[in-house]
Amino acid sequence: MATTDTPHSPVFRTLVVDDSEPWRQHILSILQTHPELRVVADTADGLEAVQKAKELQPDLILLDIGLPNLNGLEAANRIRQVAADAKILFLTLNSDQDVVRAALNTGAQGYVLKTDAGRELLPAVAGVLGSDDFVSSGIKGADSGETERQVNAPPTLNEKTQSPVAT
Repeated sequence: MATTDTPHSPVFRTLVVDDSEPWRQHILSILQTHPELRVVADTADGLEAVQKAKELQPDLILLDIGLPNLNGLEAANRIRQVAADAKILFLTLNSDQDVVRAALNTGAQGYVLKTDAGRELLPAVAGVLGSDDFVSSGIKGADSGETERQVNAPPTLNEKTQSPVAT
């Protein structure tokens, strides 16, 4: 559950999981510009992601699929058992429809392609934290309704969290 630093600014504890160190650092730099998103840990490994989720009980987990030791799909299934309240947002290069369905079937609230992250990551985070589902616009079939969980006009992070953050 989100903590509150002040009465008007909820803080969402965030875990970032990606095996690419440069990409992970890029995501961390984006998240650090939003004070309501506090990164509590980051890791490159699926098994370690499960351990950190159990230990830290984050509100939000940004999770890649192609991870060493335990892939992101299996990690998400295990995270559901140890940190059931965490919102999971997949952030990956994999656009295969079967993989997208499998990811969402883990109980994840969102799926963003890394190629769309520049314009969709923060709206996806806002949507997921606001209990909406989000599927990247780059997923084939998302526009045709094949992927039912797409959010057509996602709110900004400011609107969903009601935090005073400049966009």
